Amino acid sequence: MSSHVLSLLVEDKPGLLTRVAGLFARRGFNIQSLAVGVTEVPGLSRITVVVDVESQPLEQVTKQLNKLVNVIKIVELEQSASVQREHMLVKVRADNSTRSNVLEVVNLFRAQVVDYAPDAVVVEVTGDSGKVDAFLRAIEPFGIKELAQSGLLAIGRGGKSITERVLRG
Repeated sequence: MSSHVLSLLVEDKPGLLTRVAGLFARRGFNIQSLAVGVTEVPGLSRITVVVDVESQPLEQVTKQLNKLVNVIKIVELEQSASVQREHMLVKVRADNSTRSNVLEVVNLFRAQVVDYAPDAVVVEVTGDSGKVDAFLRAIEPFGIKELAQSGLLAIGRGGKSITERVLRG
C-alpha cells in the first residue's frame, strides 16, 4: 500500500468537502489525513488529502475529482518536491517526579509547552510525520492523557504556486 499527497484547489462552496470525501469512499480509498483551509485568493480553498492506494490506480480518483464542478486544480505533491508538516497537541502526564524528564524530551524535539498544570503539560509539536511519530514514541512512556493532531499540510517547493497557474489561465 502506498500513500499519496494530493493538493486540491477548490471553490469555497458548501458541500464540496462532503462530495470530495464521498468520492474517495465510493472508490474504496482510505483517507489517512484531510486538511482544509483558505488560500491567498478569496473564494478559493485548498484541500490537502493523504490517501492510501492499494491495487487501484490513483488516476481513477483524480479523473473523478476533476469532474466535480468546484474543483479547479489537482496536484500530487511528491515528498521531495514539497514541504510537508503536521501539527499536534499532546497532553502528557508530568508530576514533580517526571516533569524535568518530560521537558527534556520537549526541548530535544524543539516542541513547546503551551499549557501547564500540576499533573500534566500540553505540548505543541510541529514537523514532518517522522518527527511527530518519533516525538510520540519518546513521550509515550510518561503517559499520554490526550492527543489532537491536524491533517498533513503540504505545499510545493520553489517559486511556483498552484493558484498562480490557475489565475493566469
